[in-house]
Amino acid sequence: MDSTFQNILSQLTEQEKSEVALNKIDCPEKLIPLLLKRVNPKNVKTLANLIKRSVLPSICPETDNEIDKLFSEIEKNINLLFDTDIQVKIGDFINKRFERDKQVVIERTSDISKLVLLMEEYINEAISSNGSGSKNVLNIKEKIAAISINENGLETLAKLQDELINAAASIEKEMNNVTNKLQSGKTKVQELEEKVKTLEDELSKTKTENMKDHLTGLLTRRAFSEEVRKIEKAFTRTKSQYAVVFFDLDHFKNINDTYGHRSGDVAIELVANSVKTSLCDNDIAGRYGGEEFMVFLSDITQENAINIAQRVRKNIEKLLILNENHTFKCTCSIGIYYTQPIQNTLTLEQMIEKADQALYEAKHNGRNRVVCTSY
Repeated sequence: MDSTFQNILSQLTEQEKSEVALNKIDCPEKLIPLLLKRVNPKNVKTLANLIKRSVLPSICPETDNEIDKLFSEIEKNINLLFDTDIQVKIGDFINKRFERDKQVVIERTSDISKLVLLMEEYINEAISSNGSGSKNVLNIKEKIAAISINENGLETLAKLQDELINAAASIEKEMNNVTNKLQSGKTKVQELEEKVKTLEDELSKTKTENMKDHLTGLLTRRAFSEEVRKIEKAFTRTKSQYAVVFFDLDHFKNINDTYGHRSGDVAIELVANSVKTSLCDNDIAGRYGGEEFMVFLSDITQENAINIAQRVRKNIEKLLILNENHTFKCTCSIGIYYTQPIQNTLTLEQMIEKADQALYEAKHNGRNRVVCTSY
């Protein structure tokens, strides 16, 4: 068995290796039927997106970041989904997500649990005290009913008066204690309400921060997808035209290699600012990853979508990027997928893929240009 065939066998899954052994496959030609059973790459990409969406979002930001990082690697090389180590990692993340989320919930609800137990204790004590006071009053009532005024009634009434006073004082003391404890519980409830309010504010702030890319201030890839899905139904209802724009910087690796990663970050930041100034308020812009960006242009004609993309491209081309002792320029290539909702049957991921294909064509035809495809 030659080394080339051995190399091919080493890249098979365990199940495929078992089939090779079972069917006594001993040459590359006999492997073809087996390899044809593999899932279509487009379906694998859809499967990867479904798996990612099934484990996100998590309450724990750390888990979100780890899962995002793993699936970014998978999206760059979709065949990683068949790698055993990657599959084990995904399984670990699923377990981690549930355990971490559970821990976050436990931590954030511990004060509520403590307060419930405390209030239960106070209420039980109030019931017990009330029962004790009622029992004392009932005993006195029975004694009053048994008094015979004709037989030393005045002396008995005097003793009963003392008992009534003592019982009333006892009930008053017990109820004061319970009232004080309930008041203390009320204070703790108010403290808890303040904590809950603070927690809600922190969660709201965290959610907002997680939606924005830390370097550019644009929406993250996930937040971009969520926002587009929210408004896409409205566009379908009103039959408005829209465009998905996908672009990235040309030869960005050369910028990092030549001027350093900090210069690359400065370039991305300036490009993002240039994109923001080129768009309308209703348009949505996000950072897809690395030097890649996405824009959703709403209620627009195809001609205007191309004009806006050209404006973005020219503005980026004009940028003079300064960092430390380095001065340089950069360009970008842009792909557009333009559609009308009444005609469109594609998912957002498929529309982005169409725009990505147009971007690839722009790159292939010399870069620093706009290519538009429509449905």
